[in-house]
Amino acid sequence: MLRFAFAAVAALTLLPLVAHAENDPRYGGIDSRAGELRNLRAVLVARDGKVLYERGAVDAPANIKSASKTIVTALVGVAVDKGVLQGKDQKIASVLAASFPKEPDPRLNDITLEDLMTMRAGLERTSGANYGSWISSRNWVQNALARPFVDEPGGRMLYSTGNTHLLSAVLTRASGKSTLALANEWLGQPLGFRIASWDRDKQGIYLGGNNMAISPRSLLKFGEMFRNRGMADGVRVLPEAWIDASWTPVTQSFFTGHGYGYGWFATDMAGHRVNYAWGHGGQMLYVVPTLGLSVVMTSDTGNYQRGSGYVDKLHAILGEVIIPAAMEGQSPG
Repeated sequence: MLRFAFAAVAALTLLPLVAHAENDPRYGGIDSRAGELRNLRAVLVARDGKVLYERGAVDAPANIKSASKTIVTALVGVAVDKGVLQGKDQKIASVLAASFPKEPDPRLNDITLEDLMTMRAGLERTSGANYGSWISSRNWVQNALARPFVDEPGGRMLYSTGNTHLLSAVLTRASGKSTLALANEWLGQPLGFRIASWDRDKQGIYLGGNNMAISPRSLLKFGEMFRNRGMADGVRVLPEAWIDASWTPVTQSFFTGHGYGYGWFATDMAGHRVNYAWGHGGQMLYVVPTLGLSVVMTSDTGNYQRGSGYVDKLHAILGEVIIPAAMEGQSPG
């Protein structure tokens, strides 16, 4: 496990928030809002590929927590495009059957890659109150697959890091390469970044869905690739159809009411559709296609409290300051 690496990452992100002199004054309203949030460590705003505002530790690796789920589902899309995986409807039993329990529930044979990507596997969640016992288990893949069914595959959304960890195992076993190697090769090389560090389980499978360290500027490049319909510097990274599928909600979060596609949440803010990746404590990547916007916000999780409304305040910076500034072309305050 890379806990010592993440201690260093946390130290790196505890930098003072300093706005850069070249920032577009139209986005100056971010300053007062950001100054009120002591956990906020970095903000990046790009429109049509040009960075218009940056603040804080935008080049230092940050633990993006569950926003890494969005990167893992993108890797599944690349794997499908390259023929490493068959498609969204491929049954996970074709790759993970060896990790099934001795007397498996027959419904395990019905779970598809899409069920995992959209959090509809039907298995008991490994997140929330169950997260500690799951990561304390000897084998995260086997433990996730041995959990009881609380819904049918393809049923309601049950947000679970175990689902995306199973995707990481699928990618590793189908390709013969680690998920970290695939991420750096399939995404990092064409986009121009490397993942700094990433936790993995005792069997060496990288944690699909948590504890990935990447800089805000690198995360922005990932968001820009999605905004550009799967293209990066003239190179196709993901098919357009995968972008559309990722951003099309097939279920809905019980906690927020927002839609959920392939690792992406979706909602409307200030009259515009917003697709976003969300990591614990306020690790956010927003893409607003109609305005050409890609926005990254990362936060310190040291004193984060669930139910504090902190993430709503980050949403408000986007919906009440950044989007209006992009729409009106004038200072939001």
